[in-house]
Amino acid sequence: MLKHERSLIFHLFIKKRGMKMGRKGFAFAFSAMVTILLIVGVLMVLTPAEARITKIVIDRQEPTFEGTSFGDVGQYEKIVGRAFGEVDPNHPLNAIIQDINLAPRNSRGMVEYETGFYMLKPVDMSKGNGFLFYDALQRGKKMALIYFNRALMSVDPTKAADAGDGLLMRRGYTILWSAWQGNVAPASLVNMFLKVPVATNGGAEITGLIRSDLQVTASTSTLPLSSGFNSALMSTSYETVSLDNSTATLTRRVREKDPRIEVPRADWAFADCSKVAFPGVPSATKICLKDKFSTNHIYELLYTAKNPLALGLGFAAARDLVAFFRHASQDDLGTPNPLAGALHNAIAYGFAPGGRFVRSFVQLGFNEDESGEIVFEGMNPHVSGAGGKALNVRFAQPGRGYGQHEDHLYPGFEAPLTWLPTHDPIAERTGYVLERCRMTDTCPKIIQTVSSTEYWQGRMSLATTDALGRYDTGLEVFGIPYDGVRVYLHSSTQIAPAQTTPSYVYCRQMSNPSHWIDSQRALMLALERWVSEGVEPPPSRIPTLFDGTLVPPDKASVGWPDIPGVKYTGLVNDLTLLDFRPQFDGMNESGVVTEPVMEETGRDYVVLVPRVDADGNDIAGIRSTTIQAPLGTYTGWNLRKAGFSEDELCGLQGSFIPFYQTKSEREAAGDTRLSLEERYGTHAGYVAAVQAAAADLQAQGFLLAEDAERLVDLAEDSDVLK
Repeated sequence: MLKHERSLIFHLFIKKRGMKMGRKGFAFAFSAMVTILLIVGVLMVLTPAEARITKIVIDRQEPTFEGTSFGDVGQYEKIVGRAFGEVDPNHPLNAIIQDINLAPRNSRGMVEYETGFYMLKPVDMSKGNGFLFYDALQRGKKMALIYFNRALMSVDPTKAADAGDGLLMRRGYTILWSAWQGNVAPASLVNMFLKVPVATNGGAEITGLIRSDLQVTASTSTLPLSSGFNSALMSTSYETVSLDNSTATLTRRVREKDPRIEVPRADWAFADCSKVAFPGVPSATKICLKDKFSTNHIYELLYTAKNPLALGLGFAAARDLVAFFRHASQDDLGTPNPLAGALHNAIAYGFAPGGRFVRSFVQLGFNEDESGEIVFEGMNPHVSGAGGKALNVRFAQPGRGYGQHEDHLYPGFEAPLTWLPTHDPIAERTGYVLERCRMTDTCPKIIQTVSSTEYWQGRMSLATTDALGRYDTGLEVFGIPYDGVRVYLHSSTQIAPAQTTPSYVYCRQMSNPSHWIDSQRALMLALERWVSEGVEPPPSRIPTLFDGTLVPPDKASVGWPDIPGVKYTGLVNDLTLLDFRPQFDGMNESGVVTEPVMEETGRDYVVLVPRVDADGNDIAGIRSTTIQAPLGTYTGWNLRKAGFSEDELCGLQGSFIPFYQTKSEREAAGDTRLSLEERYGTHAGYVAAVQAAAADLQAQGFLLAEDAERLVDLAEDSDVLK
């Protein structure tokens, strides 16, 4: 009997139980029992066929990492293939998928999809740890080996070096990637694709007015219609219904809040001018500007597009593929499941867009498969802020971001934004991210990890406070951690740690090299233990209103020090309620967006940021060895240079402002921050500070022993004060 049937019977029984007995009551109870049995029978007959993977095709199965053996786990192999699935549009768990009722169906009344998958597994699965580690792709890219194994980016891990230091392999994980974004550009996929159907109105094309924010970091004449600061060349474009631009509008403005200025239609065209001068070669998926796109403007294109993809199937595809690998013995054609019987738990990890994907995955109820089983027991949405992934929307553009300057008016930050039950007076609704899974007992253990950039750009404070910034929603109640959720700030970091500290062409300051990888590795193993052994991870580490470390972004509240040559504006990615019109379902980030989108005057959320110490570094959170023994100021924000919409927030870049070497140098510059010499005295003093910080972090559970040793070695090998 399915969980849904059990739930219905339970509620009917409870309802009838409350009635008085006696002869009439007994007769009524008997009648109720008969009714229940009849309902059960009907449900047994009418329960729709389970959504599932019907066929897998293994294109490659071969050894990898040049035969490297990872301790007791041994060697790994890769399996690369395709999975073919089908979804019943009438099943309650699938009804939420946007336009599922308008997608073509097969002879069984099912909607079909095809997804690519890529797997790294122990050759001998009995030596693995029984965990499936699902890495939700970041715009088609594999991220897990980079951020947990310290490996370099590799689309097809093959060489021994591609395994990095092998942490995930040494732990015995089976690592799985599959495509969930059905509009990733083919050049970005590298075998990772998702084919979903086009929605139609009884076979007729569906059209709609959509918006594209176009931005560049170097002047160019031609852009794909999908181009944005975060999505350029990574997403396919929805075709315009007509090459005649008389029904479309192109505007430009320097800053996000500036008035829009219309670009004359004679100066742009739906065309490709990369090889032929304006007006170029007509194109239904590209736009050409006669005088080229400027780095100093946001261009906003409103045009009528056609053929929306049923992109919400990406949630179902991930759900059903993981369910297949966890529970099935073979597909419909008899092809064996290569993981059959070897898995007892699954963890989902997502970096940035992938993090927002897994958050929305659980919010929309996809962590329950159609047999009523849990899909992921653990989940780590990483550097994903307070928002979700607006994938389940007609004409969705999931490659878009959420910046103060870039992609500012796209969906993704609709209430509920909190992990715990909260009333939102701005959106006028009460709810929480885990509401669906709490009702079906399918919630994963959640460890959310964020960088400082999520507070400045990702509105992270709204995940742990009320909408008006008056009180903490409470991940801990009376000092006791809330069951099932932990949130950690990696203090003074940016979304992706800079490998070096170059000044990006469009940013004022050098980028932030402060790493969160070390503590991220420790927290992943903590999540593993939490899921498998019930061992509680450390309490949440975030800035709060209660302790005064979560504050408004003005200079005085933040405690920002005066640093010569550094401009502080307190600019943050604010959030005003957006009016997407009645066909949009904000509670479920689903439906149809009606353009042009408008901000509702006076309905503003209060976005707060971390307070900083005298050096300008975050006080709250997990303070790494870099922050406890700093070489400068590390922030989650940066500002744009002149010529690039000056003084807007600079994408997802943080800042690094180094300390002076000596007291005399910093006094001559008028810098109040102590010099390296004043802080540490000598190179040995610096190494000692790193060593003390590493020991402290290891004792608290935020650093593995091997990483503590590595960080001390790096400090010893550095040229600090040599």
